[in-house]
Amino acid sequence: MTNQRGRGRAVAAAAALCTLAALQGQGAQAATGQRPQHPYRADGPYRYDPHAQPVTPAATGQGAPRLAAGTVYRSAVGPGAKAYFQVELGGTGDAYVSAVAVPKPDTKVAFGDGVELTLQDRDGNTCDTGRAVFGSPEYPRPIAAYVSRGLTRNQTSCQAAGPYYVLVQRIGDAASAPGEWGLELRHTREPQLKADAPTTAPTHWATASPPVPSSAARAVHGGTGFADAPRLSGGAWRDSLKPGTTLFYRVPVGWGQQLSATAELGRAGGSGYVAYAIDLQLYNPALGPVADVYTGYDGKPASVAFQPLAPVAYENRYSTSGPVGALRFGGDHYLAVSLSPQVGRTLGPGAYPVTLRVGVRGEAKSAPAYEGAAPDFAADGRATGPAPAAAPPGHDGGSTKMRLLAAGGIGTGTLLVVWLGVRTLVARRRAQPVRPG
Repeated sequence: MTNQRGRGRAVAAAAALCTLAALQGQGAQAATGQRPQHPYRADGPYRYDPHAQPVTPAATGQGAPRLAAGTVYRSAVGPGAKAYFQVELGGTGDAYVSAVAVPKPDTKVAFGDGVELTLQDRDGNTCDTGRAVFGSPEYPRPIAAYVSRGLTRNQTSCQAAGPYYVLVQRIGDAASAPGEWGLELRHTREPQLKADAPTTAPTHWATASPPVPSSAARAVHGGTGFADAPRLSGGAWRDSLKPGTTLFYRVPVGWGQQLSATAELGRAGGSGYVAYAIDLQLYNPALGPVADVYTGYDGKPASVAFQPLAPVAYENRYSTSGPVGALRFGGDHYLAVSLSPQVGRTLGPGAYPVTLRVGVRGEAKSAPAYEGAAPDFAADGRATGPAPAAAPPGHDGGSTKMRLLAAGGIGTGTLLVVWLGVRTLVARRRAQPVRPG
């Protein structure tokens, strides 16, 4: 009887472990946004939002799938193709539709290649256009842009409530290159204000570069997409970056605050020089591009920083300057740091040390008087905790497995019971003497 109970426990434990392993595999696929049964499986290092819903675009506005506000979607666009989506816009408040374009890592891109978004009304009139293109750093990496519909007293078109259409197209000299680019789509709404606000963008702010944080750098591991970007507060942060990859970080910037950021590449071995080696981009909370800077690298320390940016203000949207106009929301702003694959070919493979120095100047002010709740751009499932310390790849102290198992339907309490039971069983069986037969 004792041996039968022991064998029964062993079988149960083995079944539990098999179940947990299967759930871990399912959870890992959910965490990376990979759905093998769907054609838009991630082939590159970009991590799509795990909650993104697959959607197939239409070739014309007729029959275009609808993108609901507050939901993330995954799709794709091929060379020369027209990808239409539909959004329902109300008669009050502004709206934004963003697209993250994700070429495969082995894709060849040239200067000016990218995607173009066009917002159209029911009659085909253009309401807004937005572009995300590759500049001098000519290597594939995630890029993002958005289109918007703003309600103003001075406009008569694109103000009515009803369906609108978003067209996504590839552009550039090499747009005919084979292969689809992945798309991550978001539709965001912003309530209108209770009263009229100033319609003149500020033209004066602190233009002196803020002091670079000189404190000891804290460890952080950047995300591989917007969805898993860790939060960075002001200060210095150290990470490592492999050639051909992009890491993402988010920085909360309140109304009236001014952001600064510097990326530094540390010393490395090897010889040679790579132009446009490191690229630093900034996106606003609705994933609209704000600034993009880059520099070369020869293995000696190199740094790149944004020019002094305007403080975040609602009235910035009326500026004719793109970077100023994009700093129109309080909330999570995103830093994307990319390292050219040429660095690996010229200076050698492996991870390169990078330090981010982030500053947020000024006290946060109250949000504008919106009709309803102020938009919360961190409320779509992205993590809101402080930036974690870096962990070696593949080592997370078990916390990731706990989360994945909980997502798969097993609570952490049940998991602990199973795990402790397995450990106890193994310990007892090791302690028992081996009996003949």
